[in-house]
Amino acid sequence: MDIAAARRWGREQLPQSPTPELDADCLLCCILQCDKSFLLFHRETVLDSGAEQTFRAYIAARRTGLPVAYITGHKEFYGYDFAVTPDVLIPKPDTELLVENALAVIREKAAAAPARILTVCDMCTGSGCVGLSVLRACADSGIVPPAALPAFTLADISAGALSVARQNLQAVPDAAVRGRVKLVRSNLFLNVAGCFDLILANPPYIPAEEVAVLLQDGRSEPPLALNGDVDSLGNPTHDGDGLGVMRSLVPQAAAHLAPGGVLIVEAGEYNAEMTEYLFRAAGLSSTRIHRDLSGQLRDISGIKSR
Repeated sequence: MDIAAARRWGREQLPQSPTPELDADCLLCCILQCDKSFLLFHRETVLDSGAEQTFRAYIAARRTGLPVAYITGHKEFYGYDFAVTPDVLIPKPDTELLVENALAVIREKAAAAPARILTVCDMCTGSGCVGLSVLRACADSGIVPPAALPAFTLADISAGALSVARQNLQAVPDAAVRGRVKLVRSNLFLNVAGCFDLILANPPYIPAEEVAVLLQDGRSEPPLALNGDVDSLGNPTHDGDGLGVMRSLVPQAAAHLAPGGVLIVEAGEYNAEMTEYLFRAAGLSSTRIHRDLSGQLRDISGIKSR
C-alpha cells in the first residue's frame, strides 16, 4: 500500500467521521513522522509492513469514535504540542481564549511592576495545556523579563490528569521555565495554599444530561472533566444546569486571590451569564463575559478589590 492508496482507503473507512480525509492524513503523518506536504508530494512511497499495520489499527480505532488525538497521543494547542490521553480533555481551540486573556492580565501587571514575580494558579489543569501555554508564551514573547517569569501552580483532582500534566511539563525544553511550575493534586483549593495574582480555570461546566449525549459517539473523554452537575464531594447535584462545580470553585478562588488579583474561568455558552452572577456574589468586581472567535460566550473574568 502506497501513501495515495492509504489515504484513499482511510477516507473510505471513516464514513461516520465529519472529517475523514483530515483524520486519515493526521494518522498517517503521525505514523510516518511527516507533515501534510510529504503526503502530497510522495504519494507513490510504499508503507512498510509495520507502518501499514499501525495505520490499519489506527483507522479501526477511529471507526469506534475514538478521537484522533487520543490515538496519536498528541494535540497542538496555542502553537505548542501537548501529550493527551483519555485521562484528560483534548485541548479545544476555543480554550485558547483563556490563554489570551491570561496573557493580557500578566502583561498589564508586569508593566506596572516589571521585577515582581507574579503568582498564577491553573485550577482543573487537566493536561496542563492552559497553564503551560501561558507560561511558555510569557517566556517566548518576552512579556516579562526572564528573571521575573510567573510562578505557576497546576492543580487537579485527578491523579491521571496530573500524570499527563507532568509529562507535558517535562517536555518543556527550557529548564528555567520548568522550574517555575509545581503540580498539586487537590479537590479544588483544598490542598492549595496561598494567594495568587491570577487564577485560571477550565472546570467541568456541562450539564450531566448533555455530557451523556456528547459521549455517545465513543469519544472517551473523561466525564469527570465534563460533568458540572456535581458538588465539591463529587456527588450529583441533580440541578441540571452544569454549575455544581462552579458554585464551589468561584468562592474558593475568590478567597485565594491576592488584592487586585484576577479570576478567569471558561464557562462556555451553557452558563456564562450565571457564572458572572457567581463572580459578583463572591465579591469580585469589574466582571466581564468574553466572546470567542465564533461569537459564543466563553470566558468570565473578575477582579478582587484591593
